[in-house]
Parts: sequence; C-alpha cells; structure tokens
Amino acid sequence: MISVLLIGKGNVGSHLYKAFLNADGIAVTQISSRKLEVIPQADVTIIAVSDDAIAEISSKIKNDFVVHTSGSVSMNDLKNDSKKGVFYMLQTFSKDKKVDFSEVPFCLEAENINDYKTLEIVAKSIGKKTYPISSEQRNTLHVAAVFVNNFTNHLYKIGNDICKENNVPFEILQSLIKETASKIETLSPEKAQTGPAIRNDEKTIKNHLNLLDKNQQKIYKIFTKSIQNGN
Repeated sequence: MISVLLIGKGNVGSHLYKAFLNADGIAVTQISSRKLEVIPQADVTIIAVSDDAIAEISSKIKNDFVVHTSGSVSMNDLKNDSKKGVFYMLQTFSKDKKVDFSEVPFCLEAENINDYKTLEIVAKSIGKKTYPISSEQRNTLHVAAVFVNNFTNHLYKIGNDICKENNVPFEILQSLIKETASKIETLSPEKAQTGPAIRNDEKTIKNHLNLLDKNQQKIYKIFTKSIQNGN
C-alpha cells in the first residue's frame, strides 16, 4: 500500500482525490494548501496548486518524496529538502467534467529510478499511459499543449461567435470538430490539413475576410499565411 498526500483542492486535486479513493493499493489523504500547520506523513506528497505557489508550499513540507503536477515548473523549483519529482497529467481539467484517467498521459520525472517506479505505480493505479519526461521536455510539451488545447478552444469560441451573429446553431460544427480531432489518430496534422488556405483558394479566402470583423480578419490572415508557408 502506497500512501499519497494530495495538497490542493482545485480542479486537478479534486479529480485526483476521487480517482485515488477508488484505486487499489493507494491510501489517499487530501488537505487544502491553506492548511499546512499539520502535514500528514505519506510515501508520496503531490502538490496540486497554482504554479506560483509551488515553491513556497514545497518549502514547508518535510515528507520524504514531494512532487508537483505542473506542466511548466521545473522539478528543481521544488524547495523541499527531500527527494523531488513531477506527476504531470497532460489533460484539461474542469471541476464539473468527469475525467477518464485511462486516457490521460502521465508525464513522470524523478531524481532516481526507484522514485520513478513509485510514481509509475501510483499513476498506473488510476491510469494506463506513463512517459518518462524531463523538465525541459515537459516545458516544450506544455507549450505544444497550449496550441492544441487553449488556442484551439479559443478558435471554437470565435466560431461560436460567428454562428451566434448569424443565427446559426453552433452544434452543426460539432461533428466536424470531432472528425478533425479523430483524423490525426491515423494521419499526421500536416497530411490532415484541408481548407482554402492549403488549396490557395484566393476567391474563398477573400470572401471569408469580407464576412469577418477586424480582429477575426487578423487571426484568419495569420493562420492562412502559416498554413501556406508550411509553418
């Protein structure tokens, strides 16, 4: 039995706690990051808080093995005097949306192989996919994730705005969104690219630009140029 202490009750901490409660071989305890007067002992202490709070909170922990869940904070930014690691899940977490951890990639890092194996056991108690990822790799992976997740979602928002302005149900686009996402499971993103930009269809591009406001036009032009340049 591996004892796990979760520090933080935000989106990530809440989902992890629920998952660990039902995991075989894991005994989990959770505390708020605001209540660090008494910190329970645990084999693995997982800090699931905002990036800018990780250093301060970790400096107050005396437990043997401390890890954080951030995609952009280095393992060495942990300020505990004991062993360090990273337990990063590359997924978007919303409090009211259930997470299927069997589909979530766990990007793990530790200072030695035994601690890595411990993190792997903890990860596989709730999931299936584990990857050894260094702090440098994770930092670049996090940037890539911003493009495919955060920026993509913002494009959904723009698409929804355009639909609203023209009294068109946004749900009509949902099948296209799903097909586009599933397509890259079998094709590279480059080979999956379609649309007027890749076809150099200037007539359609000009027509689209005439339908958009100034901010939307800027974004459309940037993406069109990037696609045509192969960037």
